[in-house]
Amino acid sequence: MSEATITTVISDFGGVLTTPLVQSFAAVQDQTGIPFEKLGQAMATIQKQDGKHPLFELEKGNLSEADFLAKIGDALEPALGHRPQLHRFREIYFEALDPNQPMIGLMREAKKRGFRMGLLTNNVREWEPLWRSMLPVDEIFEVVVDSGFVGCRKPDREIYELTLERIGGPPAEECLFIDDTDVNCDAAWALGMSAVQYRHNEQAIPEIREALQL
Repeated sequence: MSEATITTVISDFGGVLTTPLVQSFAAVQDQTGIPFEKLGQAMATIQKQDGKHPLFELEKGNLSEADFLAKIGDALEPALGHRPQLHRFREIYFEALDPNQPMIGLMREAKKRGFRMGLLTNNVREWEPLWRSMLPVDEIFEVVVDSGFVGCRKPDREIYELTLERIGGPPAEECLFIDDTDVNCDAAWALGMSAVQYRHNEQAIPEIREALQL
């Protein structure tokens, strides 16, 4: 942790303020019958064809959800021997996702204690109404940076810099970044932020409390 006084908290959404995302991907696998391995191979095929990773393009708002699912369907059909049914992808995904109330409560507490609060999420533009309805986003966070609307995504340096700018330009050293993905935390550290990689509540909440002196 940095020795600078933390004034600003920047949190991820999925897998931090929600239950683990792996549960949602498992639900998609179970209900569509598409194994993780096949889905990964389909994305690799598309990346080879297009020169760009389809999930990353979706999260940067460069590819619509409908076009993403169509590309995945095209790539999966030869491997599966049939056209997969993907039209309920988002419904299945969100049905398996629940708010992480202890972490949400901690973010609310930090807000009340006077910390500047930002939310930085890699997300899908068309999913915004669904994920925002899961927690009191605007009550807790004064700034929300959603990759689907800004054309870049974690761990790109520019999305961290954009978040700092939108939250009022605090020095990176005054920021605590919380994310469940190691490469995203590494990028925050590289900018000079403190970071807590979320693994589970029992580990992350004490680490966050210590960093914020809550």
